[in-house]
Amino acid sequence: MDTTDETSGPRWAGMAQAADPAIAEDAPARSLHPAEIHRAAVESGAVPFSLPPTVFLLLPIVFAWIQAPGIGAAVATGMLLVYGVLFVYASGIALYPQPVRLVWFALMTALVLALIPVIGENVLFMVMFQAMTHVILLPWRWAVPTMVVMCVAVAGIAAWLGVYFAVMLAVMGLAMSWGIGHGIQQQVLQEKLDAAERRNAALAVAAERERIGRDLHDILGHSLTSATVSAQLAQRLLDTDPAAAHEQLAHIESTLRQSLADVRATASGMQTVRAATEIASARSVLAAVGIDAQVPSALPTLDDQRAELFGYVVREAVTNIVRHARAEHARITISEDEVSISDDGVGIPEGTGRTGLRGLEQRVADAGGALAVESSPAGTTVTATMGPALASPRPGSPKETL
Repeated sequence: MDTTDETSGPRWAGMAQAADPAIAEDAPARSLHPAEIHRAAVESGAVPFSLPPTVFLLLPIVFAWIQAPGIGAAVATGMLLVYGVLFVYASGIALYPQPVRLVWFALMTALVLALIPVIGENVLFMVMFQAMTHVILLPWRWAVPTMVVMCVAVAGIAAWLGVYFAVMLAVMGLAMSWGIGHGIQQQVLQEKLDAAERRNAALAVAAERERIGRDLHDILGHSLTSATVSAQLAQRLLDTDPAAAHEQLAHIESTLRQSLADVRATASGMQTVRAATEIASARSVLAAVGIDAQVPSALPTLDDQRAELFGYVVREAVTNIVRHARAEHARITISEDEVSISDDGVGIPEGTGRTGLRGLEQRVADAGGALAVESSPAGTTVTATMGPALASPRPGSPKETL
């Protein structure tokens, strides 16, 4: 398994769990079998960096044999070799849950304390290993203060005893451990960033699917309604006025061709809708079903965003009028901050689904506006409000926000 990054060396992926409990909670269950511990250490990518420092364990071993060769030195050698193994595989234990890591850390600390009566002041040479063990096995918020206190205390004791090489090892241990801890923290941040990017990508996909679904509903709902109305009218005129029926059939063909182009453009994210074209289309569609339409003869200056948004509002509202309202009159008004479409139909029955209006509400909200619907047996008014007009609602009956 490749455990290195092309640009940053060891990934410290396993040891990052010791620094962040949130990552540790997701750690897979592992057996404490030696083979599994070895596999975890290799997976962490830190074994090649843990082995070289163990050379410094030769210092207390050599001093033990120089000062008191015999059974005591042999015991010290065995204990130090065991400690070296525990140290090398601490990087693998970092992949385990926190209780296991704490037990491993406690075992290594106990082994160091047990060496005091065996090798005496030479135990001070172990400071570098213990400092690194802190940042490998303990959460960062615990490791920093305990590591610093330990290194400072050992440096002070070593200076008092005149073991100046141990002072140097304490300083080296503090510096190396801080570097290792920094690497682990960088890995933690990178993993959090990667997780956030994955979540953002998933949300972006969901949002794009919703946008496409909403656009297809708006486009096809309007176009198919227009084509259906024209087909019904053509069927009625087929015997009495073939020329007018032919005109309606041509309108159906034109509408369906435009719908196909709109669907293709929507799928590629290039769909453009404009208030002016939708109002012109609304005039002809409403007239085709016998609804008297009052539409503005001139439009205010609108930026691209509002021109597109107001176009969608007009399209959805007019589609609902043609399909459901059974109205005789309809009216469209538009200003720089507001577009309103009203009819004198039967209103929206209680409990009726409002899929199109829900999607339209979300579209308007995403643009920083608000959509309101006033509906009663005397008719329905759909109003989209943007900008300053939000703070000054029109007088009249209260609006129901979807």
